[in-house]
Amino acid sequence: MATSIVSIGLSLDGHESFSRVLLAAAFVLWLGLAAIAVDQFLEARLEFLNAVGTPAVLTVVADTAVLGSRLVLLGWLRLAEMSLGLALALAALLFPRVLRRWSLPTVGVSFMVPVSIESLAALVAEAALAERQTLLAVAAAALLLAGLATYAFVLSTFDFHQLLTGRGDHWIAGGALAIATFACARTAQAAAALPPLNGLSDVLSNGSLALWVASALWLPVLIASELRSTRTAYDIRRWSTVFPFGMYAVCSFVTGRVAEIGWLATFARVWVWVAVAVWLAVVLELIFREHSPHASHRRG
Repeated sequence: MATSIVSIGLSLDGHESFSRVLLAAAFVLWLGLAAIAVDQFLEARLEFLNAVGTPAVLTVVADTAVLGSRLVLLGWLRLAEMSLGLALALAALLFPRVLRRWSLPTVGVSFMVPVSIESLAALVAEAALAERQTLLAVAAAALLLAGLATYAFVLSTFDFHQLLTGRGDHWIAGGALAIATFACARTAQAAAALPPLNGLSDVLSNGSLALWVASALWLPVLIASELRSTRTAYDIRRWSTVFPFGMYAVCSFVTGRVAEIGWLATFARVWVWVAVAVWLAVVLELIFREHSPHASHRRG
């Protein structure tokens, strides 16, 4: 998901070749994870189903939907529709299991619930804009509101001590609002292109700007938490840090266009390279970890 989002940011900034390289990497990773999941399911069905009750499993929903949004930018609408159908099917399968095993207080990964909903809202809005479908735009708006309501609930029960003790997933608290901003801006664009919904376009445009401000307020808090509590050791949850960095660039590009605010686009053009740097740092950290003598000893 993080790689797909950085790919979208690079595409919006006009770096299509680099963006497609990351898209290819994201697609290969998605196929690999899908193959692993199917293999585990076939080997131990009951154990696998019991393991998919945590909010982290909803990453597969968001990953599939974000990949679909990138495909829309390429004009590959049929593949994007297939991604949407698969993401919705996965959401229908996984959401009940996650909600049945819900625990309090919530932590960083708990925000994957609103993230997955907002990723669906963004992809549905993309489809509505591409195909000029009013019902899809209405569905996108409904998903947007559902995601925001879910975000408010998760935030109300969030353990803020996670900002100091989280292993990277605490960044999703800001990223969840950033992807909501993206979904709102895309829905505003769809509404503007559909005569029956023209009256909502200004409301949604203003809403996307308000959400951008709310998501941006998380940045100093999250950066301060990193400075206060240094976390240098590699953890798979660091990919949850890459996701918000990329999402801040993407939502700034789209909100800047919708709200017609030039400096947002300027911020996005700078921030997308910050996201690339963070993505590269996590990749290198992963490679170093896998090839270090200590890692080889553990595998042995």
